[in-house]
Amino acid sequence: MTNDNLSNDWKRWFHDNGTRLLLFARSKTNNEQDAQDVLQEAILRLWRSYSNKTNGFSPPQLPLAFTAIRNTAIDLARKTNRRQKREQNSDQVFRESEQVLNWFESSSIVEKERADEIAKALKKIPEKFRDVVTLKIWGGLTFLEISKTLKIPANTAASRYRYALEALRKTLKPNQH
Repeated sequence: MTNDNLSNDWKRWFHDNGTRLLLFARSKTNNEQDAQDVLQEAILRLWRSYSNKTNGFSPPQLPLAFTAIRNTAIDLARKTNRRQKREQNSDQVFRESEQVLNWFESSSIVEKERADEIAKALKKIPEKFRDVVTLKIWGGLTFLEISKTLKIPANTAASRYRYALEALRKTLKPNQH
């Protein structure tokens, strides 16, 4: 069979069956874009699985195409669920990081201003120092525990803590009253 005949067979097969395959894909997905993506991915999977270099690719039997669409839709749903769970987890982490701002809450206006200054100063120091300060002061961890958490030597954790405090002192000193 020549490539032209094969191409024509494929075009004819898809012309005859494309609408019903897309309709089936729509029933397995949440929206039109997902249905089109599922149909395309399913056909591509069929092409990869059933083509060979000597005979080329003959269009599949219709039940096989429906099965491929069903499996592809299931894969898409799983992928979407995993992505949504990751996004929910990252939203939770973000909300928890927002609670960090509450660490600086106080009742007087002067203390609130100072807390804002400290929070801004923390954002200005390098992240590796900020991590150690956060774990030491608000996490209540020892340098040994910090070293295990950050996968650095305990002496490095201690020196980063000293450097962080020095950087905070320099940043905050001009602002002291």
